[in-house]
Amino acid sequence: MQFTIHTIEDWQEIVDTIIPELKHNILLLKGNLGAGKTTFTQFLLKNLGSKDEVNSPTYSIVNEYNTSKGKVYHFDLYRLKNIEEVYDIGIEEYLDNSFLCIIEWPEVYEDELYGLNYHTMSILNTGENREVSFD
Repeated sequence: MQFTIHTIEDWQEIVDTIIPELKHNILLLKGNLGAGKTTFTQFLLKNLGSKDEVNSPTYSIVNEYNTSKGKVYHFDLYRLKNIEEVYDIGIEEYLDNSFLCIIEWPEVYEDELYGLNYHTMSILNTGENREVSFD
């Protein structure tokens, strides 16, 4: 699926389209700094029934949110340098005990997902708008 974001309100249409398509509990969220990964996550969690304040997990590495569907864990792996650091945060336990794990900057961990089912969303900031793809 392909989308173009012109205004912040366009995120709602994307979330409305994506929620019924979430068949797996892992969503890899790719995009450059400032692309809109956290903004998307805010819209998504609100629509999943979360009343929690959604912030980027840049410094905490992982944030936990309650939704009507279950726990959602939001990771930011940007500062992690290798796969050992990813395992040190206990990522496997989170994956096993969640409705959804949203993983920003997943490149350090992506090879470990071989054989697992997951979704990937890419957000490209073109300067004028955002180009979004979801599979």
